[in-house]
Amino acid sequence: MSDLTTLTATQLVAGYAAGDFSPVEAARATLERAEATQPHVNAFVRIDAEQALGQARESEERWRRGQPRGLVDGVPVTVKDILLQKGGPTYKGSWAVGDEGPWDEDAPSVARLREHGAVFLGKTTTPEFGWKGVTDSPRHGATGNPYDPSRTAGGSSGGGAAAVALGAGPLSLGTDGGGSVRIPAAFCGIFAMKPTYGRVPIYPASAFGTLAHVGPMTRDAADAALLMDVITGPDPRDWSQLGPVTHSFRDGLAGGVEGLRVAYSPSFGGQVAVDQQVAAAVRRTVERLVELGAHVEETDPDLADPVDAFHTLWFSGAARVTESFSQDQRAALDPGLREICEEGARATALDYLAAVDVRMALGKAMGAFHETYDLLVTPALPITAFGAGREVPEGSPHTRWTGWTPFTYPFNMTQQPAASVPCGVDADGLPVGIQLVAARHRDDLVLRAAQALYEAGAADIPAPALASLVTPAGS
Repeated sequence: MSDLTTLTATQLVAGYAAGDFSPVEAARATLERAEATQPHVNAFVRIDAEQALGQARESEERWRRGQPRGLVDGVPVTVKDILLQKGGPTYKGSWAVGDEGPWDEDAPSVARLREHGAVFLGKTTTPEFGWKGVTDSPRHGATGNPYDPSRTAGGSSGGGAAAVALGAGPLSLGTDGGGSVRIPAAFCGIFAMKPTYGRVPIYPASAFGTLAHVGPMTRDAADAALLMDVITGPDPRDWSQLGPVTHSFRDGLAGGVEGLRVAYSPSFGGQVAVDQQVAAAVRRTVERLVELGAHVEETDPDLADPVDAFHTLWFSGAARVTESFSQDQRAALDPGLREICEEGARATALDYLAAVDVRMALGKAMGAFHETYDLLVTPALPITAFGAGREVPEGSPHTRWTGWTPFTYPFNMTQQPAASVPCGVDADGLPVGIQLVAARHRDDLVLRAAQALYEAGAADIPAPALASLVTPAGS
């Protein structure tokens, strides 16, 4: 039997259908990997082996009868500990959240996975309330990078990215309010996508408002398309969701990039200082897009950095999260979170609306940009992973995480679909990501271009060395 922890969700489902292996075998293998790697990287808040094996046995019986429940029946999945999952607490990385519950409700994306027969391995780590681009919190500590546990996995969906990279489940649900699936995907060498806002229903509504998206974190683009087919199902609890999806996200996935008009912006017009190794890896991948038939032009969207407006929106949201906290609860917060909450609480309604004006202008500019270009390509991040437990790299002139994520948060402001695809490693063996961005509602183009890179081998990078230290189950 092959190492089941290395298989994609698509491969697992095909194997179940063929009778090559069972959901119970896959659950045992991925649980073993999760438990063996947890001391090294701290990807999980909770691993629930009893629940997972029970769900896997039920799935195995459905497959034996030839009656799978849905598209991911028996596939091991993980869920960021921001999203509600009934049966256990959602701590959101904070001591301010107690155990009392009742914890009797699933978030929409979690509910859709349950309806499709997924096997829930556990909840993955997040910084407190998902507030920053790295994953550490006073409650759960820091999450290390699978390629070097002394480095950060990124955030705020760092636990999910680490789990996928290490083979602890091929599918993970993350949230992205300023880059939070794309940042850890780039640092950990996996695929992640922030869909068009509203495409994946959200409940409860995020305090960060319409900046926050739910998105897939997976081994490749094909698995992301599969997961999108599951989690985009409608949910009446989300008043801001888009209309029903009328097609499969897997349709047209293999259409290639021939003829697509691609804008390549290596540094947002010189606004961003990009590490030379990152820049070289991204440029090589852009050259592969040319070889595959895309029409690539090196150009930049004419955008001034919207970080001040983003901070007003983001910090105000954080202040709202903690508005009712007691003095003791505030004292226990991540110090950086406490700082931005205090700043957000000082913002006026006029400050907030001025930031909304910046956001609308940015959205209009990108809408016009995509009249000319199907895709915008940038580095996902200008750097590779730095030391764990820090908000910014050592020696950085910035104090906040947005200082080193200038390619990600603008597209939360515009609500566009954007993905990070692995495109190489640096001299230390740390992954590099390339970002693909399309116009609102063109999630299909992002997935299609990413799939083309996977099929061409442009997204192939070495597996984390840590994974090889763990004896593969079933091998």
